[in-house]
Amino acid sequence: MLTVGGLVALVAQIPGGALVDAVRPARLVAAVAVAAICLSALALAIWPNFTVVMATRIVHAAASCVLGPVIAALSLGLVGYVALGERLGRNARFASIGNGVAAAAMGACGYFISIQAVFILTAVMAAPAILALTRIRTSHADRPMAAGGATATVGLWSVLRDRRLLIFAGCILLFQLANAAMLPLMGSILTMRSSEWASTLIGACIVVPQLVVAGCAPWVGRVADHWGRRPLLVVCFAALAVRGVLFALVSNPYLVIAVQMLDGVCAAILGVVLPLVVADIMRGTGRFNLGLGVIGSAVGIGAALSTTLAGYAIDHFGAGVAFCGLASIAMSGLALVWLLLPETRPDATEQVAARLGLGLDQRVTAGLPS
Repeated sequence: MLTVGGLVALVAQIPGGALVDAVRPARLVAAVAVAAICLSALALAIWPNFTVVMATRIVHAAASCVLGPVIAALSLGLVGYVALGERLGRNARFASIGNGVAAAAMGACGYFISIQAVFILTAVMAAPAILALTRIRTSHADRPMAAGGATATVGLWSVLRDRRLLIFAGCILLFQLANAAMLPLMGSILTMRSSEWASTLIGACIVVPQLVVAGCAPWVGRVADHWGRRPLLVVCFAALAVRGVLFALVSNPYLVIAVQMLDGVCAAILGVVLPLVVADIMRGTGRFNLGLGVIGSAVGIGAALSTTLAGYAIDHFGAGVAFCGLASIAMSGLALVWLLLPETRPDATEQVAARLGLGLDQRVTAGLPS
């Protein structure tokens, strides 16, 4: 079922993206979002009652909806469109490392100190994040042309009716519909089969994909400009389908952990390609973050429906049918990418000209086709 935080996140994705497009400097929006998460954690540590928990879930979800697009906007503003793929790969690597370190630190705090210490540690982690934001060079990150969002040149409804964006949103919805329930279902199965080691096995299933993302995300960012976006998306959906089939067949817990490496492959590809495709589609419109909000809504819808459908399937037909059903949804997404989603990568001439900083007349002078 959709939680309060999930509902807020789903509703706030598009307005959050539009807000990031409209407000400058983007660093200020990011700092406010980080501060909101910090205050939510402190409130949970000090007043852990029902009303505070509900309120903090809403604030946290709304801040997260803004923080994702604004980080992508800052990255685009710092490096521009040409180097965005490589930058997103590095972002994914650092995010994966940060998730692992934070999970380990919070687990240690909860085990050795108290549950409240986990929330206090979360609040403390906001300080270095805000410090890092202050170190970003404003003149670079807030350039209107580089950030792609300082001046909106396309109306809201034009973005929402963009065929390429809607097809891509459909692909991402199918991906989340197939992906979101896989690990929770396997976690419940592992708990029944190996109750003593279940928490360790589930922890390994979470950590292994993070290691894969940290290792291969920068490579994904580099090859996205050479291979194109569609081939990587094909690999991503194929890996998800194979993972679903293997989960239906595999019962050995150690093999389950090995299969989870495919989750890392999918996360590395999607973490880089998703904002990259949106940047390609929204280029020159000033609506980059609004486009991310549309895709974020598709992510939320797919994830919310996935657990419900998979739970119904496993209750009525068994785990094998549930996993095969999720794999078939992934294959449907693969077909949609293959048949309908166009390649959005700029052509080689445009990339060379962009790297050299050439305009149209300068391209002709340099001997490049216009």
